[in-house]
Amino acid sequence: MTDSTTQDVVYKTDTLIAEDIDTYLDLHQNKSLLRFITCGSVDDGKSTLIGRLLYDSKMIFEDQLAALEDDSRRVGTQGEDIDFALLVDGLAAEREQGITIDVAYRFFATEKRKFIVADTPGHEQYTRNMVTGASTADLAVILIDARKGVLPQTKRHSFLAHLIGIRHIVVAVNKMDLVDYDRDTFDKIVSDYREFAQEIGISEFTPIPISGFKGDNITKAPSENTPWYNGPSLIDHLETVELDTVAAQNRPFRMPVQWVNRPNLDFRGFSGLISDGQVTPGQQIRVVPSGKTSTVKSIVTMDGNLDQAVTGQSVTITLEDEIDCSRGDVIATADAPPESADQFESTIVWMSDEKLIPGRGYWLKLASQTVSATIAEPKYEIDVNTLEHLAAKALELNSIGVAEVTTDKPIVFEPYADSKQLGGFILIDKITNATVAAGMIHFSLRRAQNVHWQPTSITREDHSGMKNQKPAVLWFTGLSGSGKSTIANMVEKKLARMNRHTFLLDGDNIRHGLNKDLGFTEADRIENIRRVGEVAKLMADAGLIVITAFISPFRAERDMVRNMLPDGEFIEVHIDTPLKVAEERDVKGLYKKARSGELKNFTGIDSPYEEPDNPEIRIDTTAMTPEEAADLIISKVIP
Repeated sequence: MTDSTTQDVVYKTDTLIAEDIDTYLDLHQNKSLLRFITCGSVDDGKSTLIGRLLYDSKMIFEDQLAALEDDSRRVGTQGEDIDFALLVDGLAAEREQGITIDVAYRFFATEKRKFIVADTPGHEQYTRNMVTGASTADLAVILIDARKGVLPQTKRHSFLAHLIGIRHIVVAVNKMDLVDYDRDTFDKIVSDYREFAQEIGISEFTPIPISGFKGDNITKAPSENTPWYNGPSLIDHLETVELDTVAAQNRPFRMPVQWVNRPNLDFRGFSGLISDGQVTPGQQIRVVPSGKTSTVKSIVTMDGNLDQAVTGQSVTITLEDEIDCSRGDVIATADAPPESADQFESTIVWMSDEKLIPGRGYWLKLASQTVSATIAEPKYEIDVNTLEHLAAKALELNSIGVAEVTTDKPIVFEPYADSKQLGGFILIDKITNATVAAGMIHFSLRRAQNVHWQPTSITREDHSGMKNQKPAVLWFTGLSGSGKSTIANMVEKKLARMNRHTFLLDGDNIRHGLNKDLGFTEADRIENIRRVGEVAKLMADAGLIVITAFISPFRAERDMVRNMLPDGEFIEVHIDTPLKVAEERDVKGLYKKARSGELKNFTGIDSPYEEPDNPEIRIDTTAMTPEEAADLIISKVIP
């Protein structure tokens, strides 16, 4: 063969391969995608089932299969059998213990559909991981060990799947090979599950008898071991079930705005992911919460303009009119817009080791909106095993409760039952940026709709102008006995001599009136600071220089007050005194009582004090007198 002939053959072969790859990619690109989870109790066979699905759908490479066979022999699997769970249990701790801890995501495809499956942990202590996996799922496969029947964790995961809004439930009665494929055993389990499902509102589910280990009714049904079963195989059901995105396309159009796209002065578009419905050029829209209306001019994508966009597509929309619209707003159908409110009743799944503190500020993220929010004391906690409503002061790790949520400004929402995207939110700790909870909005509270901000004619600028001063809040924080009140009082006296308009809010004095109903628990301390912050804000609006003297031990609450005020008006003053020195100055005898156990929740003894990270002013009281400290503070505050 000549060189030219060889080159021609190679070129033709490469062309064929390229064409085959293109055909393969086109085929998969046009398939629908189903996201589902496997869940249930410990050792029900979730990981084994997913491994079997990957194996049967030919989604395992030869080197993976060889490694899997070696691993199976190492862990003691008998004969030629393969331990499919090892394909999914990726963490060392999972393989050592034979359990699932983390959420493992796997992709596979059949001729009809693509799938992303999440293998979620069965242990109760990893419930938060299960909720994470379920949050984006269209379907849940609830596995039940045929030998054990319906267990408490089976009920827990079923309840959570229903709570998260998963409409399609498959009850896979697994390990049928270990009960000799007995039909009565299967029927009894299905009957027990149906009784529980009706209690929690699951009206329909698909029961399938399977063996993940042996492969019965996984890809083909009925298997020769279950001639009495006349339903679909698991794969057949997964390939044909209706996707949630199909139902969402029939709802009114919604698109949370993620980004205002302004590459040049001639183009202004609004980019986002369509959460519900569909949109076309010429369609009338409304921007919420402003209520401004316009008409869709064009739908822009990287591949060109579209005549229509539907649920699940990321697009940029241009409008006929120049109206105000920014990140966090929602572009919606003009005649059926979503609501906006700042108070809601919600179900909250707590996912943090640190318990919920009622009244503490958290970041709430819903779609593209991020606002500050506080959670009230729970109305009740739900016992997932019995469905009882239990009294609760707070929520701890893996607890589920119902509580009122208040945001610092109205957000656009829909009930979670109608829209996961506009009804589901997460809570984020303001200090650590860790996600601490997932929430689902039920409805807005009526009072949130009836209370509106009343504009006044005299502005805060007018108030400060009349006093010829810039308003500020000097927030003194430090241990009891640090000298906060002494220095704050001296600062106010010196400012009064300078004809400045001031007001001093002292911790002890406030507790004689405004906050006399509060104790010294962590939740009460947070509410104490919240109230003081609101009062200080109103006084600053009146143009005053407000001086506060509070222990205010938690950074989160000090930051909460800072966020209430315009930039530059909150001045944190850390009266930095070592605990030993503060205790030596204990003129009130409080430390002595705390040390003896007479006084509970005392800061520095049995309740923590979180020092400011970057205060505007730090006063070392071991190095200067109160008068020197007051002069230093005034020199930094008054120009």
